Amino acid sequence: MGPQHKLKPQTDAARWSNPASLETAWDARAEFAAQFVPAGSRVLDLGCGRMALQRFLPLGCDYQPCDLVRRDDRTIECDFNAGEFPADAAADADLIVLLGVLEYISDLDRFFAQIQRSGRPVILSYCPTDLSGDRDRTALGWINHLSLYDLAILFDRFGFVIECSAPVDELQIVMKLQPPDRQMAAPPCTVAVISFNDAGNFGDRLGYHMINAALPSQAVVHHLTFTTLERARDKYDLVVLGIGNSVFQPLLNDKVFEVVGRGKAAVGIFGTQYRELISRPSLDRLIDRMDTWFARYEDDLLLYGRGRSNAVHLGDWLIDQFPMTEATDEKPLLIGDEIWDDLPLDRTIQRIQRHKNVFSPRLHPLLCALTSAELVAYSEQPHERSPDVMSGKFRSMLLDVFGRTYPEKKFFAVDRNAVARYKSRVHRNVARLGEDISKILRNVAVAPA
Repeated sequence: MGPQHKLKPQTDAARWSNPASLETAWDARAEFAAQFVPAGSRVLDLGCGRMALQRFLPLGCDYQPCDLVRRDDRTIECDFNAGEFPADAAADADLIVLLGVLEYISDLDRFFAQIQRSGRPVILSYCPTDLSGDRDRTALGWINHLSLYDLAILFDRFGFVIECSAPVDELQIVMKLQPPDRQMAAPPCTVAVISFNDAGNFGDRLGYHMINAALPSQAVVHHLTFTTLERARDKYDLVVLGIGNSVFQPLLNDKVFEVVGRGKAAVGIFGTQYRELISRPSLDRLIDRMDTWFARYEDDLLLYGRGRSNAVHLGDWLIDQFPMTEATDEKPLLIGDEIWDDLPLDRTIQRIQRHKNVFSPRLHPLLCALTSAELVAYSEQPHERSPDVMSGKFRSMLLDVFGRTYPEKKFFAVDRNAVARYKSRVHRNVARLGEDISKILRNVAVAPA
């Protein structure tokens, strides 16, 4: 026999008016249900009975009882089977509790429509037919007979989602439901991120955190590196190439193109370096595949994104990780190989930002120093196999930040106002990047397979 949602039995007023009908054994259920209640909540207890729940609520909770008969001076009297419902109290509450109540409701659709209008989470107990076995439910006074599946259908019909659940005992279960406006707006999505996050590089370690923060909360993220592409899954909703790092010639290979092609959509978050050695056709092919290329520097955009509708200037988003501050240590700091040490990132940032004068042969330690130091200097990175070819990324970064470059290996004064303006501009761009990625994933979710 299917679920019976609209039966006509009246509430057994004689039973519920008799205090002897309120079993002390139900107190254990109330104690268990209190585990689902946040501290400081305003709790509306529908069908409060002995009001045992009040004793077990966490710190700072406000308790409002409601029942068929008055249990104390606070009690709101309601006959749910007569269509009565404490709408004002429900609107004032943070959550609604129903313990040992649902089995006695004759019109579940009407009752849940009233609860739905409150827009509040619900904590309820129920003895589903899956668990009650051969028990005579009618003899117990229960007037509806739902399985766990029937409950799920009922909740879904009114937009509620089961956030969590747990058995009270072998007969009954407690569930916490979230109303429609508190649910995740988008379905889960799969995202592959390809980067150098395994290199231990200061910038790549920071980029790992940046991309995780930029992706929407429902993203199921699969981090890949350029050396672990064989672990890629067959398909993704989105492939993200880069986390603010540089793309250069050895990375523009068929395996990268093949994995990028496994995404329904793709975005790039990268700059370029050692540009003289880059295969322009290969880079063009890669950018063509991107729904959006978020170019790190304006140089990147002018060189490889001109005329493209899918290319935008992001800026060096890692500057978002460095607060504007003022250095205090007069001792000059020379950034060396210790930047590769597996130190907590916050301590590395703080160490760099303590020094007024900083020399760095590494790109992102220099960017960090720009937010705090008075004087900085840098040296370009030559290509390992072609030492006459420089990375070019230092020049690009300085142009992005200051509108000009500076000679290498010579200290120059940091224009803090320019750094602050750049930081603000990039911060806005990063926010737009997050919005764009969320929009892409929403479009992918509704696109035909």
